[in-house]
Amino acid sequence: MSEARPSRPAGWHGLHRVAIVGASTLKGKELKETLEDRNFPSGDVILLDDDDAQGQLDAIGDEVTFIQAVARDSFDDVDLVFFASNEDFTLKTWKQAQKSGAGIVDLSYALEVERTMRVRSPWLERELRPEAAMPVVGGLGVGVGVDLEATAVVAAHPAATMLALLLTRLTRAVPLRTASAIVFDPVSEQGKRGMDELHQQTLNLLSFQTMPKEIYDMQVAFNMLSRYGEEAKASLEQVTDRIARHFTHITRGKAPLPALQVLQAPTFHAHALSLYFEPEGKTTVTELQAAVTGDHVTVVAQDEDGPSNVTAAGQEEVLVSLRADRSQSRGFWLWAAGDNLKISAITALECALALAAGRPSGKIQ
Repeated sequence: MSEARPSRPAGWHGLHRVAIVGASTLKGKELKETLEDRNFPSGDVILLDDDDAQGQLDAIGDEVTFIQAVARDSFDDVDLVFFASNEDFTLKTWKQAQKSGAGIVDLSYALEVERTMRVRSPWLERELRPEAAMPVVGGLGVGVGVDLEATAVVAAHPAATMLALLLTRLTRAVPLRTASAIVFDPVSEQGKRGMDELHQQTLNLLSFQTMPKEIYDMQVAFNMLSRYGEEAKASLEQVTDRIARHFTHITRGKAPLPALQVLQAPTFHAHALSLYFEPEGKTTVTELQAAVTGDHVTVVAQDEDGPSNVTAAGQEEVLVSLRADRSQSRGFWLWAAGDNLKISAITALECALALAAGRPSGKIQ
């Protein structure tokens, strides 16, 4: 007997023609793999990137294809465009996609400054309004709050999604007196160049050679940073502000924004975070574990390997452990890890399905 197919949401009109801008980036590759693994309803996928990546061999399912440069007609007859490129390239090309009438999902965060742009996290939308959740399609939840006018959204930062989901559930169980979080940022958030720099720094340091510092302008290998060098391509202050903004957008006041610090960790993949909080009333670790457990969150048992960048890599769940503080009678510590690239890809695909559900048949316009 064949397995029953998942029900289709309102507004479903079949397969979508999809374009991934930044197909050669870490986010672009993860997005393409997740799109295939989760049976995203796409009939055609076009891989696009800048001139440096043009001609690179890739595959969509069993079909061999090439990454193409963005051209004048690249978005013609495309329904959904994912921007997984760097911010500069997104800003350079997104208007072209918008003029074509395609729905846009931005994973680069470049478009969050646009006044009409909305930051979305379907995980949080379903958490806050479970009664309005739409059916699952191909293993992906469609989300809630379909906006018939929306044509473009920004996928929420994965660390903001992790923090928001955990604090929303904790707050629902017991009001919190205080909360503070330290987020450990992996170098994959700076793309392949960030990963290559950490790798090369490690090799050069062990062989007593000069270390490359083009991305961070600081030693990242075997080190922990609270800020980058003056010539760095980005700043941890910008990352901190973005996580706080996205947290505020997606929780809609249902969870307190914690005191927040972001540190650069010498790790390749996955966000890790340490959350300290004090509940207003009395509670236990067991009760708090029950509160956070649910969709997308797994509490790791004491006899299993704890949450880490290694155990979280490739997982679609946020891995969590909890303990009481040894000196503060009301204090608790939560340690969590989640695959940043995987969470970003799932968020983007669910945002795209929510966009498509609110659009008319055929081309999104």
